Amino acid sequence: MKCDKNAMLLYAVTDRAWVGKRTLCEQVECAIRGGATCIQLREKELGSDEFLEEAFQLKKLCEKYHVPFIVNDNPEVAVKCGADGIHVGQQDMNARDVRRLVGDKMIIGVSVQTVEQAIEAERAGADYLGVGAVFPTATKPDASEVSYETLRSICEAVSIPVVAIGGINKGNILELSGSGIDGIALVSAIFTADDITEECRELRSLSEKMVKS
Repeated sequence: MKCDKNAMLLYAVTDRAWVGKRTLCEQVECAIRGGATCIQLREKELGSDEFLEEAFQLKKLCEKYHVPFIVNDNPEVAVKCGADGIHVGQQDMNARDVRRLVGDKMIIGVSVQTVEQAIEAERAGADYLGVGAVFPTATKPDASEVSYETLRSICEAVSIPVVAIGGINKGNILELSGSGIDGIALVSAIFTADDITEECRELRSLSEKMVKS
């Protein structure tokens, strides 16, 4: 499975910590309407039944807007809901093992922080890479930062799409220009916004400018 690099342009990763007056599904729809090009459902606290129910809802929503739907670190839920992809970290299952569970058609994304990890993930069957944290982030305060030089080296070392994540916001997106990434993955910058749709419009425009630079 080859991942369309255009789907990486504005990659929204959910976090229910910021669910307020709107439901998570409503927040995600606002993000898609504003220009989010990919949605990842990330749930670390929900039970399996609730996680699966939510996955079905978001999969249906993403289908409506023709946006890829990725499940974080749960191959069983990804398969059951018919997700377009699964994303795993370095401490999770190896991409080869994930492929055996999810089949040939599903997109596999892998989080990496070094050139060596990136090359190994591609060899193991990853369809895209998530690299970070590229800036300090409150979402994962214990995450090690990846330098601009390492980010660029990772992009040069692999032939699959690369998305940067970690602490990215409107004020620093353009600092990633010239790195070779295909887009940005955002959590709080999207879902803490009062107007998620408008925020995504601005983020999408900046990401397009960054990628072309």
